[in-house]
Amino acid sequence: MTSQAYLDTIKAKTGLGPDDFRAAAAAKGLLGPDVKTARIVAWLKEDYGLGTGHAMALVSALGQVPGQRLPVEEKITAQFGGTKAHWRPTYDALLAHAWQVGEVTLAPTNTYISLLKGTKKFAIVQVTAGRLDLGLKLPGVDGADALEASGSWNSMVTHRMRLTEPAGLTDDVLAWLRRAYDVA
Repeated sequence: MTSQAYLDTIKAKTGLGPDDFRAAAAAKGLLGPDVKTARIVAWLKEDYGLGTGHAMALVSALGQVPGQRLPVEEKITAQFGGTKAHWRPTYDALLAHAWQVGEVTLAPTNTYISLLKGTKKFAIVQVTAGRLDLGLKLPGVDGADALEASGSWNSMVTHRMRLTEPAGLTDDVLAWLRRAYDVA
């Protein structure tokens, strides 16, 4: 499910869009850099009956990570512009899988998107026109097939998977993502 598909489903279920939720969150004091993602997710589950994946899609649409100038979703969207646009469905599918595993917070920079479990980074995503790189934090794990040491690519993770086509998001890739989440 893509981020937009999550938001469309939420709209169909509740009649509310991101702007409505932003206003409701502001009224409850749930916006701002000091508000924890888990608190917003709990509110969305309790008050609106949303599941974790749907709640996390809204958190992404609502929130700002401290120190960022753009809202999270705008910063992510900017990374999939132009010749990189064909990677967005692959990223959305990867993110949907991560949300099924557990709570995930997104922290995009100008060049990549960090995936966090609580405050611990377990993965990063970086796209170019020709490739989606998935960095995973898997200390003590030897490489296997498509899993390689990250080397100098990014010191925030231990391993890297290079997807050269959108169909490269296989069950094996998702299993490595889950393993990184579990050890975080």
